[in-house]
Amino acid sequence: MRTLVWPLALLLAALPLTSGCAFLDGRRSAAEFEDRAEEVMERWRGSTADRNWRQGFVPLEDFDLAPDRPSPMWAGLSAHNGVWEPDVELPSAPPRPATLRWADGSTLTVPLVSASAAFAELSRPADFIDEECPATGCRALRVVGASLVEVAFRTSRGITQVPAWEFTVKGVKGTFRRVAVDPSAIRPRPTARPEESEEVRAYLLTAPDALLLGYGHGACTRRHGVRAHESADLVVVDAYEESGSGPCPAVLRLAQAAVKLGRPLGDRLVLDSGTGLPVVRLTAGADLRFPHRPPPR
Repeated sequence: MRTLVWPLALLLAALPLTSGCAFLDGRRSAAEFEDRAEEVMERWRGSTADRNWRQGFVPLEDFDLAPDRPSPMWAGLSAHNGVWEPDVELPSAPPRPATLRWADGSTLTVPLVSASAAFAELSRPADFIDEECPATGCRALRVVGASLVEVAFRTSRGITQVPAWEFTVKGVKGTFRRVAVDPSAIRPRPTARPEESEEVRAYLLTAPDALLLGYGHGACTRRHGVRAHESADLVVVDAYEESGSGPCPAVLRLAQAAVKLGRPLGDRLVLDSGTGLPVVRLTAGADLRFPHRPPPR
């Protein structure tokens, strides 16, 4: 199913004025950050989440890979509302397992689902439907073919080529795809504890020992930036700020700043001090402001 997710900045922009940027007042002093970083490292080392992140298949984007702007325009609305009709019999037998390969040379063999199983998931309506399909303006998407292709897909171990079922729709320019990896192979992406919140959104490696971090800060912040705490196997990053006084709109401003490491990052994992979870590494050209947006294909 596809879920509509509003950017955090837009949600916060709708909040009323406050007497100060209270929702960010919990950020740590330098000494508190060092203590928190050690706590985060100790919690992560040897955990199931660590093994899954480094060795398993943890997707960082949705399995539905619909075209950005299908033509004609009604096709996007039809797909969002789940209006499909197969005009061919889709294969019900799954293909042979596939071996995924990452840039570091590691591999993982995963089972695949059949075209009919993939279509059953692709054709579901979105979780949130803001515009119902009008009787005269929303036509059925008639599937006339399905083939197994490979697509670039973002995972916790980096981008890899994964098999995907590609569905051809009659009268529509642009193909609809769904990743063919069987759900049994998926390892869940770790989630933050209820009392913890994200500090650093994503990062780019700009030099072997330099990170460009994306983060948020209050609208009336006098000074803000980022910092890092390192060990032999992990790096914990954090955002800090000094808030101004007086009334301030409760709006999150998005920013980016560089941090220099004591030595090259290498294969060390970068963790967020706020959640204790891995910070997603983006590829060159990606937008640090919107790290959850799929990379350009």
